[in-house]
Amino acid sequence: MEIKFFTPHWGYEHRDFKTYCHDVAKAGFDGIELNLSTDPAETVVQLDLLKENGLEYVAQHSGTCAHDFEEHKAHYRENLERITALKPQKLNCHTGIDFFTFEQNLEIVDIALEVGASCGVPIVHETHRGRFPYHAALTFQYLEARTELRLTADFSHWCCVSESLLEGQEAFVDMAIERADHIHSRVGYDQGPQINDPRAPENAYIVERFLSWWDRIVEIHQAKDSETLTITTEFGPWPYTASLPLTQQAISSQWDINIYMMHLLRKRYR
Repeated sequence: MEIKFFTPHWGYEHRDFKTYCHDVAKAGFDGIELNLSTDPAETVVQLDLLKENGLEYVAQHSGTCAHDFEEHKAHYRENLERITALKPQKLNCHTGIDFFTFEQNLEIVDIALEVGASCGVPIVHETHRGRFPYHAALTFQYLEARTELRLTADFSHWCCVSESLLEGQEAFVDMAIERADHIHSRVGYDQGPQINDPRAPENAYIVERFLSWWDRIVEIHQAKDSETLTITTEFGPWPYTASLPLTQQAISSQWDINIYMMHLLRKRYR
């Protein structure tokens, strides 16, 4: 099984995309996870630059935010059909809204299952605050209701929501690990979705907790003889990266940390 490492475009949207692609390839990443432009001409440019730099991409969709349920459903389907028509190797989705009912969010999940099946693009749903899988126990119910449902494992959000490292929720985490086809290797903690620096020794016990979860996802895919497992080293920019007051200077480098995480996991899983 091959593990491919991606870096987020999130946090670098302001940068020239051509320069960013060059820097990503030079750093040793396999590709970029990004929200493709909604402008068809700009999307062509993005895809050409990725190809020129030998980079793959995981498409991301985070833009369906309408609070009206019917409007949300329509926009979600439209966005998924637009993105999957470009045939990404995988589509990571922010799906539903936490205040929609269980039944409403299931309707939205079913749209993704339908679109994914019809176009042949794997669609995975990120365990993200504000979306349908924002909490471990609730996500467990969706996974039981839809056996085809696959996840992006970003357990940092669940730690923040539960104000814990998910102690006592092992059954729910186990199910999510079984259904995870993509990893966001950001480390959260009981008071937020991102620790200040995974290299700091005071954070070692938290990092180890997350590594134990990722190890099991890798083991499951190895046992299944999966062709590829994708990991995005998704430490984020401000406000995920804390900043100093008044100057707003970031206390750690998003770029340096994501490169560190890529090397850490490459060495661990090679």
